[in-house]
Amino acid sequence: MRVAINGKVLRECWQSGAPSFVALEVLMKKGQVYEGYVERVDFPNKGIVRCEDETAVVKNVIPGQKISFRVNKKRKGKVEGRLLSVLERAPYELDDTCPHFGACGGCNYQSIPYEKQLEIKESQVRRLLHPAFEKQMLLEGEEADVEQYMNRIFEGIKASPVQYNYRNKMEFSFGDEYKDGPLALGMHKRGSFYDIVSVRDCRIVDEDYRMVLACVLDYFAEKNSSYFHRIRHEGYLRHLLVRKAQKTGEMLIALVTTTQETHDLEPLAAQLLELPLTGKIAGVLHTKNDSLADIVQSDDTVILYGQDYFYEELLGLRFKISQFSFFQTNTLGAEVLYETARDFLGDISGEGKHDRTVFDLYSGTGTIAQLLAPVAKKVIGVEIVEEAVWAARQNAALNGLHNCEFIAGDVLKVIDEIGEKPDFIVLDPPRDGIHPKTLRKIIDFQVDRLVYISCKPTSLARDLEVLLDSGYRVERAVAIDQFPGTVHVEAVVLIQRKDT
Repeated sequence: MRVAINGKVLRECWQSGAPSFVALEVLMKKGQVYEGYVERVDFPNKGIVRCEDETAVVKNVIPGQKISFRVNKKRKGKVEGRLLSVLERAPYELDDTCPHFGACGGCNYQSIPYEKQLEIKESQVRRLLHPAFEKQMLLEGEEADVEQYMNRIFEGIKASPVQYNYRNKMEFSFGDEYKDGPLALGMHKRGSFYDIVSVRDCRIVDEDYRMVLACVLDYFAEKNSSYFHRIRHEGYLRHLLVRKAQKTGEMLIALVTTTQETHDLEPLAAQLLELPLTGKIAGVLHTKNDSLADIVQSDDTVILYGQDYFYEELLGLRFKISQFSFFQTNTLGAEVLYETARDFLGDISGEGKHDRTVFDLYSGTGTIAQLLAPVAKKVIGVEIVEEAVWAARQNAALNGLHNCEFIAGDVLKVIDEIGEKPDFIVLDPPRDGIHPKTLRKIIDFQVDRLVYISCKPTSLARDLEVLLDSGYRVERAVAIDQFPGTVHVEAVVLIQRKDT
């Protein structure tokens, strides 16, 4: 018999009539190729593969597949492998997938029926939250089964209203599909920093995106234009940013280049305006970026046509969006997300009408703040990105909301400077979650209710442990799918102070 203790494989042996355990070498060896079945996938993309008496973590797989992989890392008893090939497909896999699936690194779940995608993501969030619920049970002296206890609080997963053509923003990269190959425009190849797949038939955006991508790629391919090489730091073309409002149909298109070459881009803008789009182009921009980093940013932006913003609508509110404004990338999914957060927070009006103050921390462009403003005395949003704060102020004025205040700065520092005390707090932190010092300051406010919106449930699970130790308990929790076809999932949790 073999067992694993502290990462070492042990075998039961009999010496002098008594059992004992002696250490064996770990079965899997670095550099060797193995085969195994994928038992499950842990968030966000960690396939747990069973092979003989060990398990390995292999990315870019789905449950039920039999795969071959090469071990590339071994440390502290953990084995990590790189996928070589899928030997047997999972029994539920679909044939009708995106033609770029597998090569493109944008999506991992395109070959999985949507109901199965939801099942996988729900189980991932349940596993991540399980320790917090187990801890809460111990703190409260509950003796029920943990799974039964979770079922009373965890509400499963809410689906995206649309599974395809849902994204309202895409950042396409220029490059080549292989070294010294023809010009490509699209997404990075799976597992590659350099190679680009031209995603002319991408399924998570609508036909307008596909037409714009094809038009821009063909235009520069015909001219034999250069792309910005990520190692040599030479070349012209960098990115194509396309944004389209789900509700208004307005589009913003930005070509991002270096200043190493000079080109007349008016003919390109004219070609884009002639495309038979279902949406309406609000603006075509030329954004200049000489940064060495492979990111979309602007040193200078020239308007080739129209304006540098467009409008979108969300839950009855209107939002002005520029090329770099933060806005949830699935508009219809965002409505589900924000309605859930508003529902979790519940009635905040208090005994007197509209007498409560709400802090919206990590507020982005102020969407949540504006949704809560009609039933609050005041909503104060804090966001570190100055452009987002500027946009939030504009959007609040656009929607006639005068009880919203937006402050630019790090939450850790700003909350010490706000003169008012919140009655409720909404948290929508970045992927890394909340800084420990910031979380301690949030806890010190001792508000009755917190709503935590998480785009990375692993960070949420870590922060919940601290909140539970600080006199709070989880009242409601739900997973929300905003990104069908991908490994990503969000979660919303209502956290209440125990003595209320």
